[in-house]
Amino acid sequence: MTEFTHINEQGNAKMVDVSDKNITKRSAIAHSSITVNSDIYQQIVDHTNQKGNVLNTAQIAGIMAAKNTSDIIPMCHPLPLTGIDVTFDWQANKQTYTLNIQATVSTTGKTGVEMEALTAASAVALTVYDMTKALDKGMVIGETYLLSKTGGKSGDYKR
Repeated sequence: MTEFTHINEQGNAKMVDVSDKNITKRSAIAHSSITVNSDIYQQIVDHTNQKGNVLNTAQIAGIMAAKNTSDIIPMCHPLPLTGIDVTFDWQANKQTYTLNIQATVSTTGKTGVEMEALTAASAVALTVYDMTKALDKGMVIGETYLLSKTGGKSGDYKR
């Protein structure tokens, strides 16, 4: 078992020193979702929300969230991200619609971008909720999880 490196000699949390790690190309893809009613779905696809284009705004929020992950997750390193992409896919259910969100983040650096991808996907779902909550506060933000990651000492991961 690998020694946990996020604790200092006094038993307190610390940011891991990545100075000696190799610079490699790294990427991560995260998923989240939000389930909405048919009125919200229609408003989103018809671009009739009074607050503006919901998916465009949510996409920008996801990009901003990835870029600022180290500001809100205490032990994350600030990273020079080289790419961020957010994509959407609708899934129709019986009387609801689920927006599946995929956030892809990449960098060339000494530590991975899993947290940036997860933060981006989460921020997208939260932004959709925020922009449409006037219609229905009962929306459900679904599971958020890492789909895959590449690069780094621990190697690749695929869910």
